[in-house]
Amino acid sequence: QVQLVESGGGLVQAGGSLRLSCAASGRTFSGYAMGWFRQAAGKEREFVARISWSGGTISYARSLKGRFTISRDNAKSTVYLQMNSLKPEDTAVYYCNTDPPARRYWGQGTQVTVSS
Repeated sequence: QVQLVESGGGLVQAGGSLRLSCAASGRTFSGYAMGWFRQAAGKEREFVARISWSGGTISYARSLKGRFTISRDNAKSTVYLQMNSLKPEDTAVYYCNTDPPARRYWGQGTQVTVSS
């Protein structure tokens, strides 16, 4: 069974940092671009960041550029999201998926809560 398991979320004060991880099991997602997405309470899920298979092409949601950094370790089948200078509006459940996302790969996500 193919799974993407997110971890690393938690409660942090505004201005703090967190590093999220997304580990793939069941397959390596070889050749796939991967993305991070987030969904705040009462809002639709939105794109956060994307990284190509090689890591050579990266893009971010315009509002997040400069604070978040996406990376991947293909040998470990893991994608990361380093989040710095966190703001209360970053509070959401964060998910990883292929990009474009596939319905069958949505996992439970990891909750990030930023207190003011």
